[in-house]
Amino acid sequence: MTAKTKAISVKGRVQGVGFRYFVLRNAKRLGIRGFVKNMPDRSVYIEAQGQEENLNELIGLCWKGPERSRVDSVETNEVVRKEWNDFYVE
Repeated sequence: MTAKTKAISVKGRVQGVGFRYFVLRNAKRLGIRGFVKNMPDRSVYIEAQGQEENLNELIGLCWKGPERSRVDSVETNEVVRKEWNDFYVE
């Protein structure tokens, strides 16, 4: 199977609630590589590379988020494939 790379933008109450580390834990568990970071507009941006079924599971988990979060939207786009060795918080 070929790995895909997706850009994921999550909006709502997603900063200051442990959202990036929630994504980090789940991405590592799913064997996904890439990064997650807070954006100036208070959203969280993720670039994730992995098998499509694992990416879809991560996207579903983004809709749930950690306990104190409130997710209003999750937007995804396929992006040009990049290479990462791990998943990290930027």
